[in-house]
Amino acid sequence: MGIDCRVPTRRSLHAPYVHFDNAASTPALQPVVERLSDYLHWYSGVHRGIGHKSLLSSHYYDKSHDITGHFVKADLERDTVIFTKNTTEAINKLACRFPWQAGDLVIATEMEHHSNDLPWRFQTRVEYVPVDEKGRLQTAVLEQMLRKYYPHTRLLAVCGASNVTGHINDIHYLAALAHEYGALILVDGAQLVPHMPVDMKPHSDPAHIDFLAFSGHKIYAPFGCGVLIGPRDLFRQGNPDQTGGGTVSLVTREEIIWAGLPDREEAGSPNVLGAVLLADTLQYLQQLGLERMAAYEEELTRYALETLSAIPGITVYGSQPRVGVISFNLSSFPHAQLGSILCHEGGFGVRTGCFCAQAYVRRLLGISFEQSLSDWSQVSPAHWPGMVRISLAAYNTREEIDQLASLLRQIADNPGYYKRLYPFSPCQQEFLPALSSQRDWLGKLG
Repeated sequence: MGIDCRVPTRRSLHAPYVHFDNAASTPALQPVVERLSDYLHWYSGVHRGIGHKSLLSSHYYDKSHDITGHFVKADLERDTVIFTKNTTEAINKLACRFPWQAGDLVIATEMEHHSNDLPWRFQTRVEYVPVDEKGRLQTAVLEQMLRKYYPHTRLLAVCGASNVTGHINDIHYLAALAHEYGALILVDGAQLVPHMPVDMKPHSDPAHIDFLAFSGHKIYAPFGCGVLIGPRDLFRQGNPDQTGGGTVSLVTREEIIWAGLPDREEAGSPNVLGAVLLADTLQYLQQLGLERMAAYEEELTRYALETLSAIPGITVYGSQPRVGVISFNLSSFPHAQLGSILCHEGGFGVRTGCFCAQAYVRRLLGISFEQSLSDWSQVSPAHWPGMVRISLAAYNTREEIDQLASLLRQIADNPGYYKRLYPFSPCQQEFLPALSSQRDWLGKLG
């Protein structure tokens, strides 16, 4: 939905909008959204009502857990599917629910999104696997770390695919490696699950994925709904991280008997429609064919890399294998300025900055980790180190990439013109079209 929208640019009031920010959120699938009105007619609170609508809503909501688990081949006899707001909340939940003990260690990596880094810091000690100059995980160093810290490493926390470079990690190799040294593995699947089939594999398989988290809003589902999948035995231990309605079976002033899974981990009234429409979305994608989608995106990504790399002055970060996430810079242009030009000149939706992965971006840019953060806190975020990111999905086209490349070539050929046209606005703390251009644009708007 919305891919045919037209937006105002400096040159036109009705330029076609090109959504190249799918790593942040994807547009919803129209066939799924069209079912919303049917669900709304029968929507009611789940699990505590006796009315027909409540019973029907509860049935659809509970079934959504199973559909979601089957989508990634989870073992629903041994695993539970817990719905959350998003991947961030899912990882925070695991960080709070994991049975930590004194001396425990999490190994994360330098390529992680903040959501797969910060939650662990507040629970236990964290060590980081380095990446190389291309941003690829140094797996040999990981094995050295697992050996060095054995038996204290309880968890390896790693992204399935990077939201900066799109680099794909071999999650099953990493799972087998972690298990060899007595650790479990959490895969942040936010950027992987939307782009290719993911198989958690049986618990008996050394390559089994112990925990998987991902988000509906990154895989064409409306209303947002996050997912955490993990072993039932772990979530039966201890108390839920959030308590209240729906989490208990029996309560007295002295005693609490918690509800079964996943109810005990889904406190309060849940996002029923978000969960049900996520399940519908996953079924729709399976009907389309995940392998076909992945093959198309792989070809489109290859074309984008070849096309962008041919533009003078452009630097593209990362390497293969990757999903369709491509971050780049154009020489002499601050990332925020270039992003503004692409927006206001061409109607492109992109992302600029560090994409909630500041350590990884600094590493790719060759910026020292020892540099004080206070050095940057004194200037506008528009001037912080960063990149421009485009992120592709299965509905994007070669023609859209050609349009982007054409505009980037114009910018590269006329840097002085575009820099003057898009000065930095101290008032709004961003790069905007020069005042005269803004007046022209507002005049067109009437």
